[in-house]
Amino acid sequence: MPHTHPHAHPDAHPDTHAHAHPHAPLPAPSREGSVVLEIGGELGALIIHTGPEQDGLEIEVSPVGDTRHRTHAAVRPRHLAGRTLHCAVISPLAAGEYTVWRDAQTAAATVGVPPGGVGEHRWA
Repeated sequence: MPHTHPHAHPDAHPDTHAHAHPHAPLPAPSREGSVVLEIGGELGALIIHTGPEQDGLEIEVSPVGDTRHRTHAAVRPRHLAGRTLHCAVISPLAAGEYTVWRDAQTAAATVGVPPGGVGEHRWA
């Protein structure tokens, strides 16, 4: 059943449900240097690298062992000098271990988010 909810950040938002839902069109691709990460202290971020075929895909993560408290971000093109990368950027996240979900029931990987740092994962 479709529903709406606010997004505090253009890429990521808390999500306490595990089902697909429509969203308004994604914002335009990021400009060079336009991604801001809220990290420091016990907060970190997670970057999930993908291919262009995942553009627009929303990837969910949850703290390991807590499948009910998920957050997700859309894969977007990130334009850098001379190249374009596709990734989902989830920030901020409390430092710790996170499950990356392939779909609502299938875990794809476990990734660590360091305090004050950035964890990374390659979507396969």
